[in-house]
Amino acid sequence: MNTSPHKPASIQAALAQAQAAGLDRLDAQLLMLHALGQPHDRAWLWAHDLDALTDGNWETWERLCQRRLHGEPVAYIVGKKEFFGLTLSVDPRVLVPRPDTETLVEWALELWPTTDHAQVVDLGTGSGAIALALCRHCPRPAEIHGVDLSPGALAVAKGNAESLGLAVTWHQGHWWDATPERQFDLAVSNPPYIRAQDPHLEALRAEPIGALTSGEDGLNDIRDLIVGAKSHLKPGAWLLLEHGFDQSAAVADLFNQAGFESISHREDLAGHVRCTGGQNRGA
Repeated sequence: MNTSPHKPASIQAALAQAQAAGLDRLDAQLLMLHALGQPHDRAWLWAHDLDALTDGNWETWERLCQRRLHGEPVAYIVGKKEFFGLTLSVDPRVLVPRPDTETLVEWALELWPTTDHAQVVDLGTGSGAIALALCRHCPRPAEIHGVDLSPGALAVAKGNAESLGLAVTWHQGHWWDATPERQFDLAVSNPPYIRAQDPHLEALRAEPIGALTSGEDGLNDIRDLIVGAKSHLKPGAWLLLEHGFDQSAAVADLFNQAGFESISHREDLAGHVRCTGGQNRGA
């Protein structure tokens, strides 16, 4: 951080120095725990805030802080992220799972198919966050599928499934093309939806751009998902999509044009309409 030529006298002083250099308080705490090889339990820091740092701990801490100050997500630095009660491994091959996406999981669980061993798919699974959360919390047994175009992302998802002991069937390919013969009872997706020239992309530069952007209006992949869904969903099946905070009307219109019914929305933690879904009325 280069804020001082001297090692701080304590963990507390080091955290204060990091915040003065521009690091978020929570980020600094998580990085400190990682540098010290401690579980991500901030209560430990409060109990040891006056402990001294060894030279090795200080050097590690400095490196971690520099990475964060240069824009690398904390989740990539520590190699893990919590999502819906699961600890997931993450790296630059996948997006960092975000709390707002838990809204999509909650909605899917509310609409869970009543049939035994239903077929459920997470399209654009990335780290496997949604598919694995559904697998862990599903109210009735189901066969969960995860689809992604990126072999690297699927490798991360498979590793997470193995470490969590959860059974998901993985498919490599572009959206519905990856499962050409299957019919699903429920489909969910957090697809790319950021506009190609959106200024917010600068803050996300460390994450895979292909998992973020989708054409000039941010809706190219959502269009593909909605149009292709009719031939891959059983009658009465739902398609639930995450999208940008200002895209709900456009996404609802796409659902309507494709002949879906019961089109509805869910808000994220900030009160923005973040998810839109529709029910396939069938032929």
